[in-house]
Amino acid sequence: MKKLRLTLPLLIALAGAPAFGQTGNPSSNPPSMMREQAAREAYIDDLMRRMTVDEKIGQLRLVSLPAGAHPDRAKFAADIRAGKVGAIFNTVTPQDIRVLQDAAMQGRLKIPLFFAYDVIHGQRTIFPIGLGLASTWNMDAIRRTGRVSAIEASADGLDLTWSPMVDISRDPRWGRNSEGFGEDTTLTSRIGAELVKGYQGDDPAAPGSIMAVVKHFAAYGAVEGGRDYNTVDMSPQRLFQDYLPPYKAALDAGAAGVMIALNSLNGVPATGDKWLLQDVLRKQWGFKGITISDHGAIMEMIKHGVAADGRDAARLAISAGADMSMSDSMYGDNLKPLLESGRIAMADLDRATRDVLRVKYDLGLFRDPYRHLGPPANDPPDVNAESRLHRGAAREVARESLVLLKNQGGVLPLRKQGTIAVVGPLAKSQRDMMGNWSAAGRTEQTVSLYQGLVNAVGDRARLLYAKGANVVDDPEIVKYLNLYEEDVDVGPGTPAQLIDEAVAAARQADVVLAVVGESQGMAHEASSRTDIVIPESQVKLLHALKATGKPLVVVLMNGRPLALGWENDNADALLETWFAGTEGGNAVADVLFGDYNPSGKLPMTFPRSVGQIPIYYSHLNTGRPFDPLHPDKYTSRYFDAPNGPLFPFGYGLSYTTFALSDVDLSGPAMTRGGTVQASVTVTNTGDRDGATVVQLYIQDPVASVSRPVKELKHFQKVMLKAGESRKVAFTIDEDDLAFYNAQLHYGAEPGLFKVYVGLDSQDVKQASFTLK
Repeated sequence: MKKLRLTLPLLIALAGAPAFGQTGNPSSNPPSMMREQAAREAYIDDLMRRMTVDEKIGQLRLVSLPAGAHPDRAKFAADIRAGKVGAIFNTVTPQDIRVLQDAAMQGRLKIPLFFAYDVIHGQRTIFPIGLGLASTWNMDAIRRTGRVSAIEASADGLDLTWSPMVDISRDPRWGRNSEGFGEDTTLTSRIGAELVKGYQGDDPAAPGSIMAVVKHFAAYGAVEGGRDYNTVDMSPQRLFQDYLPPYKAALDAGAAGVMIALNSLNGVPATGDKWLLQDVLRKQWGFKGITISDHGAIMEMIKHGVAADGRDAARLAISAGADMSMSDSMYGDNLKPLLESGRIAMADLDRATRDVLRVKYDLGLFRDPYRHLGPPANDPPDVNAESRLHRGAAREVARESLVLLKNQGGVLPLRKQGTIAVVGPLAKSQRDMMGNWSAAGRTEQTVSLYQGLVNAVGDRARLLYAKGANVVDDPEIVKYLNLYEEDVDVGPGTPAQLIDEAVAAARQADVVLAVVGESQGMAHEASSRTDIVIPESQVKLLHALKATGKPLVVVLMNGRPLALGWENDNADALLETWFAGTEGGNAVADVLFGDYNPSGKLPMTFPRSVGQIPIYYSHLNTGRPFDPLHPDKYTSRYFDAPNGPLFPFGYGLSYTTFALSDVDLSGPAMTRGGTVQASVTVTNTGDRDGATVVQLYIQDPVASVSRPVKELKHFQKVMLKAGESRKVAFTIDEDDLAFYNAQLHYGAEPGLFKVYVGLDSQDVKQASFTLK
C-alpha cells in the first residue's frame, strides 16, 4: 500500500490556478504577482539568515493563553518576547490581542504573532450551523456569512479562522456532522470555496478580511462507526474521487492554510503522513501555504502506535510536513535535540519556518503587526455591543436554512390567532439555538424559538409554554455532556409532572408546537451517538401530546440527520431547523407563520433507522440491486424494515408546489472537449411565491469500474412567483463525466451517460446522451 501511495503521478488534473499562499506555475502568474512573490521571498530570506534555531522553532508553536486558577501570564509574555511563540489561538478581544502583540514587538527580531479562532459559522453574529448553511443551497448567502464573519473577527483583531470544515460524512452518528456540509462532494466543494472567498475577500491582509484554513485534511468525516478521532481506511480511488476534492476546491479558492486531521488514513496518522502532506498537497496540488496540526495531534501519534515517544512523534511530524504544532510541547521540547542528533535536517526546520513567515507576510503583519486592530482608540468599549451584530443577515440566512419535511393537510403555515401550545425542552433555549462552535456569540443576544414566536404574534395570539421534558433523563449522559460546561439543564419536576404540565397546555390549545431534538452539545466534537433517535424523555412527551388529538407540529433542533419514523408517521408537520443562530427564533417564526416560504433542501440523507447507516444517495449498484417496484428476496436489502431513506438527499417541501418539464438536451452526443446543455422548465404550480432548487445528476451506467447510481454535478436555486415558469439550463462538460479508474487515471470514458434532473435526488426526470 505504501508503494501505491507514492506512485500517484497523475493525480491531479485536480490542480488549479495559483491562489493566495500558493505560487503554482510562475508562467501563469501576472508580472505584478511575480514581483510581489519575489519581494516576499527576499524579505523572508533576509529574516531567516538572522534567526537562531530557537527562534525558528518558536515560529512553529501555536499556543493559547494560559488558563486555570493561577495562570503564569508573565512567563507567557516573556516566552513571546524571547521568540518562543509563533501564533496564538482562542484570544478574541482586541485589548488582549494588543497586549500579546506588544510583547512580540519587544522581541529581538520583532516577528509578529498571528491570532486564530474557531470562527465556524459566525464570530459575534452566529449563523446556522454547517448543515443549516448547506441546506440553503444558496452560494451567495453562504459567501455572505463568511464576509460578515470576517468583518466581525477582523474587528476583534483576529487574522485566521479554522474554517471551512469540508469533511465529507455519510454517517449521522458522527458528532461533527454539524460543522460540515453533508454527504456530497460537489455541494461541499462549492460551499467550501464560497466561504473562503467570503472570509478572505479580495485581499486577506485587508481589514475586514481573515485567512481561511481548510480542515480536516484528510477524510476525517469517514471515521469508522462515526466515532470521533477514529480510524479511516479506504481505497485511494474513493479518497480521490469523493473525499479530497472539497479540500482542493477550498485551496483553489485561495485558502492559504490546511489543518491536518486527527485520524489515521490507511494506517498512517495524517499528522505524520508524508504522502498526504507532501506528495499530494505540495507536489501534486502545488500548495505553498501553511499546514497546522490539530489540537495535540503530534503527541497523539504515540497512542496511534507509530511513535515511540514525544521526540519520535516530533520527528515524524516535521519530516512529514506538519509546519505548526497546535497546543502541545512536542516541537518546543524536541526539535533542537533532533536537529543536533541529525535525526531531522535543517531543511525540514527551514521549510516549516518559511511557511509560517510567508503566511505572516501575506497577512501584511510585517508591514503592520496591528493591521486588523488599528490604533488603540479603535478598540470597542464593549466588544459585545448590540451595534456590532448583523442581525438582518443572520435572520435572512437562517430562514433559508430551514427544511420543511412534512406538512400534512396544510397545517402550516399557522395563523397568528387563537391559542398555541409551545412545548419542549429546547423551546426557550438560547444556548442551543446558537449551536456548537459558536465563537464569541452571546447567549443573551440570541433569540430563542419561544421569543421568536412572541415577537411574531404580539397580542394577536395566546402562547402557552411548558417544558414537557428534559432533553435527556439518563444521568450518565447528562454527566458526560456537562463535563466541561453545562450543556443540558435538568430542572425541577419529575418526568411525569413535566409531561402532565405539557398535556394540560396542549388541551387548551388549537395547535401544539413541540420543539424537540438534541442539545447543541449532543452534536459536537466528542459527541458521537450509537443511535440517532430523539431521546426517550422527549419521545414520551411526543406520545402524550399526540394522544390529546390536537394538531401536532414537530419543530426539530439538531445537528445531524435523525431517525424520525414515529415522528413522521404521527406528526402533522415536521420542520427541520438545525441550530439556526443568533436570529434563529425569529427565522423559525417567520417560516411557521408563513412570513417566509421555506426553501431549504437536505444536504444529508435521513435514514429510517441507525441500522441503515451508511446510507447516501450516490452509492454504487451491486450485482443484485434492490428494486422497490419489484422487490425480490435475493437482492441487496434489509428484510425487517422498508428500504431506502426516510428523506432523500436534496429533499425539502414548500408552502407552494413546483412542477418540472421533461429534460431537453441540446444534442444526442458530446464530442471530446465539447459540452451538452440540459434544460428544464420549472413552474410554480401553487398560489404562493416560493423558491426551489433544481438539481442535475449524472450517471455513467457502463464504465471500467462500477460508478454511482447518480452524482450531483450542478444545481440552481430559483425564485418563482405563483404561476410563473422559468427555463433552467445547465452546461455539462467532459469534467462532469470524469472519474478515477482502477489505475487512478482521471478522465471520462466514452459511452452512454444518463442525466437526471429533479427537485431532490430521488424524484427525477431522465434523458441521456453519448460521449464519443
